[in-house]
Amino acid sequence: MIKINQKLDHPLEHKTECLILACVEEKKPSGTLKKFNDNFVDAISHAFENKRFNGKPGQTLLLNSNGKASNVLLVGIGKTKEVTAEKICQAAGRAAKLAEQSNFKSITADLSAFEGISKGKSGFYGELAGAMAEGVGLALYHFDNYKTREEKDDPPSRIEKLTLLTASKSRQASTEKSIARAEKIIDAVHTARDLISHPGSTATPTFLAEHAKKMARKNKITCKVLGQKEMEKLGMGSLLGVAQGSDEPPALIALEYNGAGKKKAPTVIVGKGVTFDTGGISLKPGANMDEMKMDMSGAATTLATLQLVSSLKLKINIVGIVAAAENMPSGSAIKPGDILKSMSGKTIEVLNTDAEGRLVLADALTYAQRYKPKEVIDLATLTGAVLHALGHHAAAVVGNNTAMIQKLKNAGEATGERVWELPLWPEHEKATKSDIADLKNIASPGVGAGTIMGAAFLKAFAGEQPWTHIDIAGTAWGFDRPYTNKGASGFGVRLLLNYLEKGR
Repeated sequence: MIKINQKLDHPLEHKTECLILACVEEKKPSGTLKKFNDNFVDAISHAFENKRFNGKPGQTLLLNSNGKASNVLLVGIGKTKEVTAEKICQAAGRAAKLAEQSNFKSITADLSAFEGISKGKSGFYGELAGAMAEGVGLALYHFDNYKTREEKDDPPSRIEKLTLLTASKSRQASTEKSIARAEKIIDAVHTARDLISHPGSTATPTFLAEHAKKMARKNKITCKVLGQKEMEKLGMGSLLGVAQGSDEPPALIALEYNGAGKKKAPTVIVGKGVTFDTGGISLKPGANMDEMKMDMSGAATTLATLQLVSSLKLKINIVGIVAAAENMPSGSAIKPGDILKSMSGKTIEVLNTDAEGRLVLADALTYAQRYKPKEVIDLATLTGAVLHALGHHAAAVVGNNTAMIQKLKNAGEATGERVWELPLWPEHEKATKSDIADLKNIASPGVGAGTIMGAAFLKAFAGEQPWTHIDIAGTAWGFDRPYTNKGASGFGVRLLLNYLEKGR
């Protein structure tokens, strides 16, 4: 992970390979930018005049310099009154990627533009400083665990250090605090991305369980792992039904973080942990099946969120539950038409073995009731249908509590990890009823509404407390943001942190 520090210095006097200047949208350079313009013999003002750069979000301009900074990188953040932490995070990510492509090893981001933006808004400067660090750190993620190239012959371009430049002593304390927080967020998101990026041969249910144990010990979290025998005793026939086609044993992982005293009801987060999904007997097409290693992204987000909540020492109680299994086609695999008995006692007719995520979550949601939660959130790469509805730009949210859904939507807007509400009507729940069992795991042909139908099935196991289901199938992989990369995004960690902090 990139090393982040701060320094008290003036941007014109600071020596660095690359100085990043966050620029608000304006008609001509002003303030610090105007002073730099003089050094560049009006190159910046010419860029404004030629409409190559004027501070609009998404714009960048890299200039060679003869000053203390060898290069100056301008990045647009939009109109002053419209600047948010998320816009700074995106601008920082965009700038970081361009700087790395330019082979810089260390970069500096000047924070002086935040002085005017945060005027009269308590704590906003620190929030923006943290967003700058966060955006850079998230954008510079790399998963090189399985590469064996000779570094001497093909050295990768990597930025190793970020310095946040403050021009005021009074801002140093808040900047330091912002850096510490940003580093914890970056580390947690990277943890989720790493878990998702590992191939299914590495990231098995047992691997997830061992990771959870190590993380729990490090962060003083209580961890319990149920194996197949324990799940059989509890009657988790739905989860075990998915796992029975694989040689890999399943695991139910339960993590408890008590930051507010044991008497306070916890928020329970449940993550789907299908470590590889072939579709089972209802086999998926071969094209892009390799990406199905990401079908445990809900589990990765759950584990990383517990790590983050603990590292920040939040005064809340959180339980994380991961239902981990592998969905494989074999002689012992469940077949279309089979009936499973869940931990809740409800029976399930399996019409499609590729609708397995809801089967593992059914028992996990039932198990969650043991903690008498104040609310339950489940995250899952549940349906391909959500891609048709929302693409890679937002996750779908469905639930039984409008206030809870609105808070999640607000958290999504604040973090850029947006969620969009879909309805859940009695007609949808009715369509989950089976002719020969209590429920069926997919609706009859022609019903449609695949994402909603997945949520309707889960509602039968979710309990009476406030509950929301977040379908991250379109955002866990290929999420389109300047601070994300190809592949795993770690979507949901920053969303849940904001939700949990604002909900206290």
